[in-house]
Amino acid sequence: MKTKTVLAALAAGLLSTSAALAGDVRVMWYSDGVEGEVIQDLLNRFMEQNPDINVILDNVAYQVIQEQLPIELEAGRGPDIARVTNIKALAHHWLDLTPHIADPEYWRTNLGEQFDWMRPDGSDAIPGFMTQLTLTGGFANKTLFEQAGVEIPGADATWDEWVEAAGKVQDSQQLNAAFAIDRSGHRISGPNVSHGANYIAADRTPAPVDDGVKAFAAKLVEWTESGRMNKETWVSAAGTTYRAGAEDFINAQIAYYYSGSWQIANLSTKIGDSFDWVATGSPCGPAACSGLPGGAALVGIKYTQNPDDVGKVMDYLASEDVVREFTERTLFLPAHKGVIAGPIDFKTDDPNVKGALNAFVKATTQVHPNAGALPAWKWGSAYYGALVTRISQVMAGELSLEDAYARIDEDIAAQVAEASK
Repeated sequence: MKTKTVLAALAAGLLSTSAALAGDVRVMWYSDGVEGEVIQDLLNRFMEQNPDINVILDNVAYQVIQEQLPIELEAGRGPDIARVTNIKALAHHWLDLTPHIADPEYWRTNLGEQFDWMRPDGSDAIPGFMTQLTLTGGFANKTLFEQAGVEIPGADATWDEWVEAAGKVQDSQQLNAAFAIDRSGHRISGPNVSHGANYIAADRTPAPVDDGVKAFAAKLVEWTESGRMNKETWVSAAGTTYRAGAEDFINAQIAYYYSGSWQIANLSTKIGDSFDWVATGSPCGPAACSGLPGGAALVGIKYTQNPDDVGKVMDYLASEDVVREFTERTLFLPAHKGVIAGPIDFKTDDPNVKGALNAFVKATTQVHPNAGALPAWKWGSAYYGALVTRISQVMAGELSLEDAYARIDEDIAAQVAEASK
């Protein structure tokens, strides 16, 4: 508890320190893999070329971005630039970069396809750009499957078939669990959609929990109770706190891991040649075999005291050559049209990586419209938070599933009401 308190205090200190001196630009950044090292290298080069601007990179835990940053933003404080995933719900805090960047048309042409993900409905602002596009999906430990003599399920395999196959590997290899899904409402939303869920009502308000949500939630609870899914991943934290299952997969304690494309560099770096692994796309439900698209955005914060300097930093980071280098070194899927159209030489000798990247590119063709609509929907984060909070309480034995469904609807309605005040 003491460590948590110290961490929170440190994070609050970083968050509340907006750049007060001309030429200072503070960037809040989190990392899934190696991108923190890459962005620091790129920013060092920027400062060599622009000695009048001092860029301070604050590397923080993802939990700080998710839980501490919104509080500071609501108080009118924060960094000058931040890397965020809760993009739409916090859109009213982003700086419109249009008057502060050299060529707004360049931004619109190359990066504009995702602007609606990060700006208020009806706005034409340029808030920032996606550092990468992501898609949720799975990873299988190929070596463990082979050792167990279990065939990896095919492209059209269902969630039930994947859990059954991973369960055979678990039993054969005496693993802690068969599989894990990140503790995240976002992460289970693709599977929910694949089971028929639609979060968005006709008037674009949050729809009540439907049969699709209930179908997959019931399976998650059942798999946890049976020991197929690692219970600790979901019940060791409370509320909306995020917890990844990556370390269990990296340590070969599970056969299957459902997370997303952003994990590729992390897995490559930490697994090395310990075992072979493959990306699998998303298992199927009755309605689809869909992942959830998204990504991390780098946005300007409107409370900055140095918007022109922020614009210069953002222009540099959004330039085609810099985006290409960032993409190649981080092993991310780019959002820049110019980079996508040209050659991309991913910097890796890991034979698992290029196959994984290709698998995720292929999986983008299977995104269901109900999932594709969520990144630009303002209530997505409210829905995700309610899902993870209440389903984890069921896994912990604190609620029944029926009570959880009612609480999810109540939680979301409360957030809509609060936002309407």
